[in-house]
Amino acid sequence: MGEGTATADLDTALEKHRTELTGYCYRMLGSSFEAEDAVQDTLVRAWRAYDKFEGRSSLRSWLYRIATNVCLDMLTASGKRARPMDLTEATPLARAALSPRPDHTWLEPVPDARVLPSVQDPAEAAVARESIRLAFMAALQQLPPKQRAVLILREVLAWRASEVAELLGTTVASVNSALQRARATLAERADAGDDAAVSDPLDEEQQRLLERYVKAFEGYDMTALTALLHEDAVMTMPPFDLWLRGPADITGFMSTIGASCAGSRLLPVEVNGLPGFAHYKPDPEKGGFSPWAVQALEISDGRITGFHCFLDTARWFPLFGLPLHLEAESDESEERG
Repeated sequence: MGEGTATADLDTALEKHRTELTGYCYRMLGSSFEAEDAVQDTLVRAWRAYDKFEGRSSLRSWLYRIATNVCLDMLTASGKRARPMDLTEATPLARAALSPRPDHTWLEPVPDARVLPSVQDPAEAAVARESIRLAFMAALQQLPPKQRAVLILREVLAWRASEVAELLGTTVASVNSALQRARATLAERADAGDDAAVSDPLDEEQQRLLERYVKAFEGYDMTALTALLHEDAVMTMPPFDLWLRGPADITGFMSTIGASCAGSRLLPVEVNGLPGFAHYKPDPEKGGFSPWAVQALEISDGRITGFHCFLDTARWFPLFGLPLHLEAESDESEERG
């Protein structure tokens, strides 16, 4: 009985850290699925080695040490993940072609709830949300793995240099040097804070912008959509490496290659600290609407600057806990209500 209680207590103590560890591993790996695998591996290793844990550090610090080692091991076996604009130039609409690349190429979206633990301090919550936004995540991918760990631990999680040095088995001077180099690399990436203009929570102007966006998209009104897009707005569609810049090419694509999205429905989701939507396309075979993409929107100065559509529905909709079909009748009755 006592042993069973102790085991249950340990499971509870470890599980309490799952969300924040998932957030840490996601920032390290750029993949929501790899992050969950890394956390599961971390908790299994901790459970098996707990009798050797002597309490010289807190349980939380010990778990972060294990998670860091798991992530560093995983990063030696895989390349850095990217957004389409990190790999190619923008494609003019006239030359647009949908060429997929393997899943491991792409920076993956993640539901906020999977990686952002509840915190009372609004400023702390805002920093956490900003640190999973797509532009910042893409910038993190440019850092060598150990610099990435140092930057996340120091700047995002607010660990002291001495704590990070102990975790990594190095010196405070080495940690400070790695942090300085990581900051310099991020400073070179002008877009690292591009989507930070999104308020937390959204202000009234941004809420109205999203309402106008939903109306324009569901009505497939390209004139209305053009009015909402920044002149330098970009549209991406992983797993395709194509990306488009500017309202004319974006709406031109949606009216031609993407014309089957007319009549779609959007459900709000919280993705990467950004406003987003689950995009359901009309299903001519079953009726109603079928999953198509998870959208993440970047906003600045009252306009949409980034329109990122993650198309692999077999993975994303279950991850976000989204239904795999919308009935047309129930959808219409909800609108009437």
